[in-house]
Amino acid sequence: MPEHSPGSSSPQRGRPVALFAMSAENLSQVFPSEVLARLREAVEIDPTLVVENSFADPRVRDALARTEVLVTGWGCPRIDEAVLDAAPKLRAILHAAGSVKGFTTPAVWERGIAVSSAAGANALPVAEYTLAMILLAGKDLFTSRERLRAERAHPGWGIVPGIGNYGRRVGVIGASRIGRRLIELLRPFDLRPSLTDPYVDEDGAAALGVPLLPLDDLLRTSDIVTVHAPDTPETRHLIGRRELALMPDGSVLINTARGALLDHDALVDELRAERISAILDVTDPEPLPVDSPLFDLPNAFITPHLAGSQGNEVARLGLTVVEEVERLLAGRELAHRVDHSELGRVA
Repeated sequence: MPEHSPGSSSPQRGRPVALFAMSAENLSQVFPSEVLARLREAVEIDPTLVVENSFADPRVRDALARTEVLVTGWGCPRIDEAVLDAAPKLRAILHAAGSVKGFTTPAVWERGIAVSSAAGANALPVAEYTLAMILLAGKDLFTSRERLRAERAHPGWGIVPGIGNYGRRVGVIGASRIGRRLIELLRPFDLRPSLTDPYVDEDGAAALGVPLLPLDDLLRTSDIVTVHAPDTPETRHLIGRRELALMPDGSVLINTARGALLDHDALVDELRAERISAILDVTDPEPLPVDSPLFDLPNAFITPHLAGSQGNEVARLGLTVVEEVERLLAGRELAHRVDHSELGRVA
């Protein structure tokens, strides 16, 4: 492939043709000007031609015939056999978001097309959100705020027993990208993390620097439990009535994974009993109905699915794709290639 000038923005002969397939309204956020410019140095791509609802548009079909790289994101239509037949030169799908399960089909994998995801980049803000919630929950911030709002009176100065982050036990459910990143972020603090994951053995946990526990033991021995497992048929209601009953009085449950991993009816009962607290960035259903008791319970802190990439963080997703394009063109391995054999047990 002929070399081209690093600073040029004009089309270069020999650059592979790429096509955006994602929500057009997100394009400028995921690929801000400096990230888009770097992408266009590597590939020939038209930011005014974005596939949103269907690959059937005539302009899109014409572009597909020349496309070697699909740059996908939230809102990408399904890529089935008909789409692939129209894109005979396609060799890579580079996803500027997390899971690829919603739009890829078996035909993608059968044809040997390389698939990459920015899930690792999206894991970073989720882990950061979780770390913040762990530290704030350890100081009993959420309950104290509700009490202060209700009573409008300062409780007075003095040491508050039963709170604090020194030696607090944090149970991490799932050694996902987010779970692993969270464990890294917890290291500088005087916290005691532990892990449960059916796909991690003792050596794997030791490499992460945490003890490996069965789920029940982790629930029994953790002051704060944070969920980072994938949403699969096997993990639906992973934390149900029996599991919630194992958590110690005064403990906190954090969920930034998927709402379906928790039995919300059982959780509401525990919260009404004022035995535990919950911090939920995801719910089931999502969004919650307006009459959900979770909105009114003082020991439930609900955020609107914002732990993942937001605002300026989404540019990191686009940059991840650009770096993958550069690796692809240099003949190097993709750093974030999706392993088809693992799709059944990841988000």
